[in-house]
Amino acid sequence: MNPETSQFLKDAVAEIYQRCEAEAPNLGVSLDDFAGSIERTVAKYLEPASDTPVTTEEIREFLNNLQANDLFLALACSVGNERAWWEFDQQHRSYMERVARHLAKTEIDATEVVDAVYVELYGTRVVDGERVSKFALYSGRGSLRGWLRTVIWHSVVDQHRAGHGEVSLDEMTDNIGEGAAHANFAIENPTGEDAAESDLIRSRYRSATVESLAAAMLSLDAHERLLLKYYHVDGLKLREISRLSENENSPLRDWFQRRSQTREAKPDAKVYESTVMRWLEKSYAIIQQRFKDELTSKHGLSAKEIELCLDLATEDLHSGSLFGNLGS
Repeated sequence: MNPETSQFLKDAVAEIYQRCEAEAPNLGVSLDDFAGSIERTVAKYLEPASDTPVTTEEIREFLNNLQANDLFLALACSVGNERAWWEFDQQHRSYMERVARHLAKTEIDATEVVDAVYVELYGTRVVDGERVSKFALYSGRGSLRGWLRTVIWHSVVDQHRAGHGEVSLDEMTDNIGEGAAHANFAIENPTGEDAAESDLIRSRYRSATVESLAAAMLSLDAHERLLLKYYHVDGLKLREISRLSENENSPLRDWFQRRSQTREAKPDAKVYESTVMRWLEKSYAIIQQRFKDELTSKHGLSAKEIELCLDLATEDLHSGSLFGNLGS
């Protein structure tokens, strides 16, 4: 990054910080922490993405899409600010509980998932004398709720695997459903007029939903499909995929390195679980975006109709595992 672009980033971040601080003055987030988080994200996602230096226009576009208020709140929670945690509970606790109930098999399981996620978010591990909060992984590139949904999904999967060992995706789906952008949300069975209306909606949009999801999956890069297959079909854990990707014969090795390493990184750099999760999340985001694009361009659906299809995509599609074709 050249000095001019670096100064632009510094000034723009300071302006965003002032707006966030004015809206939430009691969260205790410093400009240095706020700027540091954004600069790390720029270094991780923008700078390695091109052989040429990051431009002012790219920085401006990135900052325009940044969920600044969500990032501000997450940073405050990561350092244990009581006001921030109160705000977080008010804004997101009920949403987390609702998602957990959709994804988990029982109310007890859902409660355990939410508790486990709160432990991760607060952080119980201490490194170099400092508590490590999972909130530190949130970059503000997407909504905080979208990020929380992924965290909850991983917690549900880990909970199920801990209790059942290695299981097939179909068995896991039968017990806990599928999550995040690929969730198979368990919903209550409606009755009477509600059931008739619900059936009508499903009948009208199901075909477009299934077709668009299939197209989105088929459009993935071969390495993205392989990564999803490892995780969802073969049932490998993040740790196992990261170790597998370090093998010089792994087709994921060069793919991770081309996209993830900085110019100074060594060719044999370690692949961490967070790297695997980050590329899983990128794959989910690609599927979701291409799913929406397909519904818009091919089926001519409105934004409201696309939201209905997104709901359908997270219910039981009665067509087997969403990721089952990755095994072929």
